[in-house]
Amino acid sequence: MLDEKIFIEMQEYVQSHLDRLEFVLSEAISIESEIILDDKHQNELEDFIKTNRKPLFNQVLFSFIEKTGASDPEIYNKAGIDRKLFSKIRNSNYRPGKNTVIALALALELNIEETDSLLSSAGYSLSDSDTYDLVLQFCLEKKIYTIHDVNQALDYFSLKPLIGSL
Repeated sequence: MLDEKIFIEMQEYVQSHLDRLEFVLSEAISIESEIILDDKHQNELEDFIKTNRKPLFNQVLFSFIEKTGASDPEIYNKAGIDRKLFSKIRNSNYRPGKNTVIALALALELNIEETDSLLSSAGYSLSDSDTYDLVLQFCLEKKIYTIHDVNQALDYFSLKPLIGSL
């Protein structure tokens, strides 16, 4: 026969395990409700993205190229970028550097608003507080589109060239 001491230990044992089980169950319910909330937020997030997504960089770029009627080689040569990079831009969701986007905008002779649109599609912008960007904006506003001339303007302020060298 079991003595009272064993019954007390057994009761404590069972109670501690029940408490642990209750904690695990309540935590599982909490996690499940978070998952349901996450699903709700997931749907809201997907809806937000569908509603607000803009065209990809290469889509915007090639729509501008199409409008100009220029050939791809004319544009990438004028921009000072090689055929391989241009092919990568055409055939994928590749995100070029800001200077490459600016060089393409110059090659396309885009105005400031069109350049902003192209930059934005690649995740960039021109800042009004950065000398480099202000020089680029000036060139765009004054319709200075040749890479060499833009590089000279940047060099005047001892800034790095856009693409290539002087």
